[in-house]
Amino acid sequence: MSIAEQAKNAKTASDILANSSIEQRNSALFAIAEMLENNMDSILEENKKDLDRAQNSPMLDRLMLDEARILAIADAARKITTLPDILGTVDRMWQRPNGLKIGQQRVPLGLVGIIYEARPNVTIDAAVLCIKSGNACLLRGGSDALHSNLELVRLMKLALQKVGLPDQAVEIIADPSRESAMKMMKLNQYLDVLIPRGGSGLIKSVVENSTVPVIETGSGNCHTYIDEFADLEMGLNILLNAKTQRPSVCNACESLVVHAKVAADFLPMLEKKSGHLELRGDERTRKLISCLPATEKDFYTEYNDMILSIKIVDSLDEAISHINEHSTKHSETIVTKDYNNSQKFLQRINSAAVYVNASTRFTDGFEFGFGAEIGISTQKLHARGPMGLSALTTTKYIIYGNGQIRES
Repeated sequence: MSIAEQAKNAKTASDILANSSIEQRNSALFAIAEMLENNMDSILEENKKDLDRAQNSPMLDRLMLDEARILAIADAARKITTLPDILGTVDRMWQRPNGLKIGQQRVPLGLVGIIYEARPNVTIDAAVLCIKSGNACLLRGGSDALHSNLELVRLMKLALQKVGLPDQAVEIIADPSRESAMKMMKLNQYLDVLIPRGGSGLIKSVVENSTVPVIETGSGNCHTYIDEFADLEMGLNILLNAKTQRPSVCNACESLVVHAKVAADFLPMLEKKSGHLELRGDERTRKLISCLPATEKDFYTEYNDMILSIKIVDSLDEAISHINEHSTKHSETIVTKDYNNSQKFLQRINSAAVYVNASTRFTDGFEFGFGAEIGISTQKLHARGPMGLSALTTTKYIIYGNGQIRES
């Protein structure tokens, strides 16, 4: 079956999903969770094929599935059933002087395309969020996780059939080549939106080549700023959590910015606790601790690895300017005891999520209370930050009249 035929079938299925009951859609999610738990052996077998091909990949952690992760994915699908159904809800309604009652009602986007790399859990997260919000999805994963993704979609299709919903509501492109991605980007006849999830190269390619509307989910060059009024122990804990807990994810910290007034105290604390973390610092940093030199390119880089760039600044204004210049507009945090500085940071940092005294690792749909996320948008239209159910809907106007006609 061609990619266009898959998209056409999924588009037809999206109309059925959009008009299905919340009971049907929740039943589908329960069935998917059960299918995952009952077929662990086949999932792990296919995942092993992917792991064997990617033995030396730095993304191995993202690619790997085990029983605990599969159970967590299944549990996440069940948790989404507890979220309220937003389809059909009316955001607001007002009455015009002529008696017309006008409202904005929540409706699905339709057919959502997702192009993503490596992480097989995205296959489930994206599909269950789409199903819950009444959307069909066309998935195109990377070659690294091909066997895992195909098996996961096979199981989801069986679950959809089990509850009487069209299995074409979840389609996956089996060809992970660049050519298949380019074909998908031109399917504006069927796709209502395209969401890329992956590295900066993938996202740039989709943004530049797609004729389908794109929601740009960001690579994460995230920053931690240690202010001159910071609690340094707190700052060190926040930084190490943001950088080292799971360095391969997009909300991990990649760059430290530290005020000159506390750098001589804070940086030796970091050096002592850095362990296997590779530090790359500017010239002023290298006078205080032993580390590799940081180039200008380092300050723009999302490492997805145990590497941290370090910049010393002389003021909050300089920190804000540096972060806004080098950030990918994902997540940034300030560590400070000064209220005015915290508010200035919140106001002037131009990123999707801005923190005071907390790790950037919280930029996540679950942590924000949305359930699973389909991505973290770093643009301003039509969604920004972690994208939960609401971001997978749009509105249409519904108008009630009693015979009104327009005369001018």
